[in-house]
Amino acid sequence: MNTPHGPEQVPHDPRTDVSVRFALRSPARLKTELLAGLVVALALIPEAIAFSVIAGVDPRVGLFASVTMAITIAIVGGRPAMISAATAAVALVIAPVSEQYGVDHLIATVILGGVFQVLLSFLGVAKLMRFVPRSVMVGFVNSLAILVFVAQIPHLVDVPWMVYPLVAAGLLVLVFLPRITEAVPAPLVTIVLLTVVTVAFSLNVPDVADQGELPESLPTLFFPDVPLTFETLRILAPYALAMALVGLMESLMTAKLVDDITDTRSDKTREGWGQGVANIVTGFFGGMGGCAVVGQTMMNVKVSGARTRLSTLAAGVFLLILVVALGDIVGLVPMAALVAVMIMVSIATVDWHSVHPRTLRLMPLSETVVMVVTVVATVSTGNLAIGVSLGVLTAMVLFARRVAHMTTVERTLTSDDTCTYRVTGELFWASSNDLVFQFDYIGDPENVVVDLTAADIWDASTVATFDAIQQKYAAKGKTVTIVGLDGASLERLRRLSGRLGGEN
Repeated sequence: MNTPHGPEQVPHDPRTDVSVRFALRSPARLKTELLAGLVVALALIPEAIAFSVIAGVDPRVGLFASVTMAITIAIVGGRPAMISAATAAVALVIAPVSEQYGVDHLIATVILGGVFQVLLSFLGVAKLMRFVPRSVMVGFVNSLAILVFVAQIPHLVDVPWMVYPLVAAGLLVLVFLPRITEAVPAPLVTIVLLTVVTVAFSLNVPDVADQGELPESLPTLFFPDVPLTFETLRILAPYALAMALVGLMESLMTAKLVDDITDTRSDKTREGWGQGVANIVTGFFGGMGGCAVVGQTMMNVKVSGARTRLSTLAAGVFLLILVVALGDIVGLVPMAALVAVMIMVSIATVDWHSVHPRTLRLMPLSETVVMVVTVVATVSTGNLAIGVSLGVLTAMVLFARRVAHMTTVERTLTSDDTCTYRVTGELFWASSNDLVFQFDYIGDPENVVVDLTAADIWDASTVATFDAIQQKYAAKGKTVTIVGLDGASLERLRRLSGRLGGEN
């Protein structure tokens, strides 16, 4: 909902959930949250079915996972309005388990993965988000937009020609309806309108029912039938750990993205262990697990304007009602309507400013390279976690290279028997390795002073370099005195010097 001064500001305190109480007291906000949840629920159905196929399980497994993930994370998660459900990233990781060992082992892997997520979160893995640079975040956002768009292409290839005018009509509604009124979310109007047109004119176009069989009963408690042995743990642990890491990375990145969009701060540690709890609950209800689903989260937050946990809870509840009680009606929704909505989500998700020619001219080349690496890696692998990891690695390497080139060495002959080398810069493995070649071991006088007043020592590689310098001078009968260090740099030199091996 918008006010005359812009988007309605929903007060939020992650410790007390002021936002939920605000939504319950505000009929307009309550309507926004519930309708947003309904739209998200409709959009989750075909994707949950598709991800079930990827994981090699029955569509019910993916649908029940989306229901239980959304409802649980709405209660225990740390980022209000974020949607968690079955995802392609998790499906790809656990698919080999289902293929080789069966569904029971897959469910056990999901539960174990949830346990790992809880443990990792309490060990502080969420704090690693501070090391994700802005250029990687921008690449993540643009990659997400591309993946969401690419995911719609199969629904536009080898389909009846009527699909195309339906998608075009849906896009027109999504673009122009918000300019007229925001009383009802444009995505919901699009879905209802195209469904009515399709049914009224008996159009032969693909619909939700064509994607897979919908469940007819509520999910029940499920205990995987696997041997409780060390051998089972040995088999499942690698897959469970991979699932935990992928799920946490995608969820925490999405949480940070929602933080930026809503200009609020979320509890990343709570979100991390909340994802673990949600996967444990999902596993015991026979679901395939999941994590934050970025496309539907953008639909919920950016397109529909949701801001509280109610939208996430509503998405889970509505999804359960739709697939169990109203499955026949939901099956009539044309895929063209959902494709139109997701195309609009992808367009709205792109950070257009980041790809504007003027921005690219102003941006340092290294920043652009990091963004491009993130996008290319993500789109080529279809895995946001891989793209983000490679983007962060690229940023680290480029940063180390840039800082390494800022190190300088100046030589001054202070007397007939003494010369001083003044080293300036941050000394670590990338910047200190070449230092050993910047000293005149033969031509220098008997006493050499290395002044590190304008430098800092950050790692053992630098200490080893200074050890090597001292050894080279000692071989020529000369002495080296290192001065100017204090604090942690001095303590690091004293603790490690002469103890790293390689002495003559």
